[in-house]
Amino acid sequence: MKITTKGRYGLTIMIELAKEYGEGPKSLKSIAQENNLSEHYLEQLAAPLRNAGLIKSVRGAYGGYKLAKEPTEISAGDIIRVLEGPITLVEGIEEEKPAQQALWIKIRDAIRGVLDNTSLEDLIQADDNETEEAYMFYI
Repeated sequence: MKITTKGRYGLTIMIELAKEYGEGPKSLKSIAQENNLSEHYLEQLAAPLRNAGLIKSVRGAYGGYKLAKEPTEISAGDIIRVLEGPITLVEGIEEEKPAQQALWIKIRDAIRGVLDNTSLEDLIQADDNETEEAYMFYI
């Protein structure tokens, strides 16, 4: 399984919106500028996220996008599945020998477990902790 830029940049959109949760909509233009990404590409990713009910669009001069649910209710797995499709490691796993099949299933389940048990809230807290650690000086 390989996560493409769709999954990576989609996760970036969602983390940025989670950081602003409850403060109103955020434009894709600002997300693109802050993360040095293509606004046009982010627009293409926003449509499936909106159709899946993960984000809402707000029209108007101060419009943009906002999360449709709380950051604790949206997992990384939700986002990856919308943008990348089902989380599968090996195609045609049924044709593998039992020992190999069991290995691929364990790996797939581990990946699913990490993605499904990591919420947007977890990701923004990890970002906050990383920032705090980066500026900590010890004498």
